[in-house]
Amino acid sequence: MLIATLLTNPATPALNAMAVESLRNAWGGGDALWLDPGIAAEFAVEAMPANRWEAWEGLQALGIDLVVQAAEGRRKRMLLADMDSTMIGQECIDELAAEAGIGAHVAEITRRAMNGELDFEAALRERVALLKGLDAAVIWTVLADRIRFTPGGRKLVATMKAHAGYAALVSGGFTAFSEPVAAYLGFDEDRANTLLVEDSKLSGKVAEPILGRQAKVKALEEITTRLGIPEAEVMAVGDGANDLGMLKRAGAGVALHAKPSVAAECEIRINHGDLTALLYIQGYHRDEFVSVP
Repeated sequence: MLIATLLTNPATPALNAMAVESLRNAWGGGDALWLDPGIAAEFAVEAMPANRWEAWEGLQALGIDLVVQAAEGRRKRMLLADMDSTMIGQECIDELAAEAGIGAHVAEITRRAMNGELDFEAALRERVALLKGLDAAVIWTVLADRIRFTPGGRKLVATMKAHAGYAALVSGGFTAFSEPVAAYLGFDEDRANTLLVEDSKLSGKVAEPILGRQAKVKALEEITTRLGIPEAEVMAVGDGANDLGMLKRAGAGVALHAKPSVAAECEIRINHGDLTALLYIQGYHRDEFVSVP
């Protein structure tokens, strides 16, 4: 048995009964269950519809995401999340570069690296080298003035943890950002790269080895082994090419507002919903969400 979930951005609800019932009737689905009126609904289907991606494409134009997955085991026991452009809306290194007056140049390198056009580790070293001499105190300025959390993040983490889940933040960014971000969002642990500082200024170097694509897979392996849970019990979420390893390895890999080349390789693609979409596709009703400040 499969479950088809339709959802939209909670800030601009676009899901109506007509859209849900039209697809349900076309696919011969079971009764629709509304997880959140105007925002998320689901119904069961017996087999994967042949026109799944055509239907997905049509709904995208209406501001609606569609996910079809196995009903069994869709509630996960672990969240493994990327940070930049996933749990937060920015790329931290781009924001540091903006403070240094080289934002556009670094942002273009970041774009190409996240799209899989450049080697991640080499691109990170190149971008960090350009920050040499920047006052390390600017990190706190960026955290306070430039970083914004993706809506729904605290609800996602708190709700999964309330149902015996574990949450790990694994970032190709920097510990100077991942540590406060993880603490605010309620993650159990975080892993990221370390920016090296000399005389209170960025040295232009990052500690080796660099946490990139393979290191994220390693984190998945190590944490699940430590917790004694199968990788099928993990929901991973990310947006860039360096996330693809963990997205493909986890039981559910969610491409969240991802680069097109990344989304094309993932079965679960969320382009309109926020981070609460990861709860809806696990079958959580809005009333089950943990309320957080």
